[in-house]
Formats: sequence, structure tokens, C-alpha cells
Amino acid sequence: MNATDRTPADLLRSALAADPARPLVTFYDDATGERVELSVATFANWVAKTANLLQGDLSAGPGDRLALLLPAHWQTAVWLLACSSVGVVADVGGTPADADVVVCGPDSLEEARACGGERVALALRPLGGRFPQPPAGFADYAVEVPSQGDRFAPYAPVDPDAPALVVGGLALTGTELVARSRQDADRLGLGGGARLLSGLGYDSWDGLSAGLYAPLAAGGSVVLCRNLGQLGEGGLEKRIESERVTRTAV
Repeated sequence: MNATDRTPADLLRSALAADPARPLVTFYDDATGERVELSVATFANWVAKTANLLQGDLSAGPGDRLALLLPAHWQTAVWLLACSSVGVVADVGGTPADADVVVCGPDSLEEARACGGERVALALRPLGGRFPQPPAGFADYAVEVPSQGDRFAPYAPVDPDAPALVVGGLALTGTELVARSRQDADRLGLGGGARLLSGLGYDSWDGLSAGLYAPLAAGGSVVLCRNLGQLGEGGLEKRIESERVTRTAV
């Protein structure tokens, strides 16, 4: 990645310029059997559409706070990078009542209703499917995002030294987030083309770093596994082999 990258959105732009076709996020849900693989280009397209939704339809801008109530999931990773693109603070597991926007899954709808601002819900169904019945008081992400533009430009420049992420009591600016990601990539032995399998949740910095930021900073990719404990005997070893995994964080 470029030494001048100072936000996660910068890291994604550098990855896109370097090799748009390579895998970036491969997601498994071992409770449902779902597998989704997103190239850098496909992931960046989802990020652009989500950032346009966030900035345009949801009227969010730099300094606004988004309570992100989602598990480790490829769509959560998209929202994290969309927040960085707009300059919105991603507050992972944050209090909805204190947020300008809340983004939640089907298991956190009631908690999310405490948000007095915009509310978006994700069904977290295979292939990004929509809710069979849209939850009252929420925009259905799967309904709203497909029509958004494929290119994104922020209305206001994103300050890399402004707050960018809050998780587990840790608050980071964009610059600090990128620096930590690079340090973690070095610690984990990640380099260009590395494949890191992560079974960690997204409720801590370690989980976010292993499950997204460190592989992105290193020019590698992540195999993100949800419900990894439901794999049968020998399943993890087979996945490591089939996905050409070079490092693990489980």
C-alpha cells in the first residue's frame, strides 16, 4: 500500500489501483453454509454505493456518529469503509440513543429503535438478500443500496486526524487506525498476497484488525468466518488448505 495512505478509504483506493481483480474478502457463515468472495473491485463498488446512501439519503457527514450493531460479516466490512469514505465515526456496538444513524441486523432491531436519527437494517441473508417483510421504522439496506451510484465523492474532504472509529472503549482517528493496522500486519507476518483466516468477532480492535484492516493495509486478503465453531472435525484444516490461507487468527 502507499505510504501516503492516511485513512482506511485511502487503503482501499490503493488496493483498487494495484490489483482490482484479486480477492479481498471471502466470507463464510458456518451456520448457514454461505460463502461469498468479493474482489477488491466488487468490494469497492459496495463501499461506494453504501457511502452514497450514507451521505445522500441518510444525510450523514463528517463528525456524525453511526452506531454499528452488526456481527463480523462482509456487509459490516463494507459499512466500516463507507463510514471512512464519508468521514462518519463508526461506533461499533455503540449506543443507538447517542448516534445520528444506526445500522443493525435482525437481532438488534429493538435496541436500534432508541436512535432518534436514521435507521438502517440488514437482513444478513445469503447474497445480501432483503427482509421478507421490511421492519417498521427502518430502511432495508438490500432495497436501498442497489440503486445508489457506483462512484463516490465526499461533499467535504475527510480529515484523517478526525475521529474515525470507536470499538471496545478504543477511539481512533483515521491516521491512528492506519498506523495500527500496519503495525498489526507486521506483527502477524502479513505481506502482499497474504491470506489471513479470522474467526474473531468484530466487537474488539483485534477482531476488526484481523478481519479487515490489517490484511487491507498489507495488500493481502481476509477469509472472514462467522460461526466457525460449527465446522465439523477437520473442517478448519480443509478450509485453510482450500482457501490457501497463510496466517490464522482464531
